[in-house]
Amino acid sequence: MKKFAVVLAGCGVYDGAEIHEATLAMLAIAQAGAEYQCFAPDIDQHHVINHLTGEEMPEKRNVLIESARIARGDIKPLSEFKEVDFDAILFPGGFGAAKNLSTVAIEGANASVNPEVARAIKSMHVAKKPIGAMCITPTFVVKVLGEIDVTIGSDQATIDVIESMGGSHVLTEHGDVVFDATNLVFTTPCYMLEATITDIWDGAYNIVDAILKSMNGAEEE
Repeated sequence: MKKFAVVLAGCGVYDGAEIHEATLAMLAIAQAGAEYQCFAPDIDQHHVINHLTGEEMPEKRNVLIESARIARGDIKPLSEFKEVDFDAILFPGGFGAAKNLSTVAIEGANASVNPEVARAIKSMHVAKKPIGAMCITPTFVVKVLGEIDVTIGSDQATIDVIESMGGSHVLTEHGDVVFDATNLVFTTPCYMLEATITDIWDGAYNIVDAILKSMNGAEEE
């Protein structure tokens, strides 16, 4: 049975992982007959946002603890991730991915990537195992790997960031998946486009399906 590592960035679109993307990605994995294990870095969030008002709140929260809400407590610190234990890694989106897993939301092309996130991406890349990135997360995959083909849909400001970091952007619509066959990187736009929850399901299902088909095809060769 194939096993995915799903890396979360907190809980909630404005300061953590996008809950629809994370949950539907896990559903897609399970429905395909595969397994997943959730991970998150054990760090403080960049900030905390009131999801009702959109205003910043004067408190601190931990990315791992908040991510555990989505994972129903079944989650591990990203420091414990080992590429040998997994067949693929998948990053759901949300602003937390661009604030907690990286600083793309703050620094754009000059962003840094959390060291544990960068290590996980690099280790899977070296092992020639698939890397999936949803919504905004292709930005930091490009930051780590450089010249790869990705998509975030059609947002020009984010496209400019990706291309200035050395990536190549492909325009896409809902449910489309861009596959960089050389680097085994799969990307889909999700909420980087104006979307409904059914659009997110299409993206989550299609990216998981594409990753699994690539693994099955490699085994048949």
